[in-house]
Amino acid sequence: MNRINPAKLQNSKWTAVKPTNREKHFLVSEMAFDEDGSVISCKLEAVLSKNEYSIEWTDLKSQEKWIQGWK
Repeated sequence: MNRINPAKLQNSKWTAVKPTNREKHFLVSEMAFDEDGSVISCKLEAVLSKNEYSIEWTDLKSQEKWIQGWK
């Protein structure tokens, strides 16, 4: 399980374990927090295609789906 601090996710780099559409490397491009400091939304931007995807930020904890950094 990847250890993640939600406050430090902005602009972090991630590698998809199983790339789709040749999109392997991603940046966290946008984070939204509520007034309690809880994460409301998270967007990943594919480095190659610049496509953006909304994901559940807790999915990044899964080592079966994501690797921290660009590998």
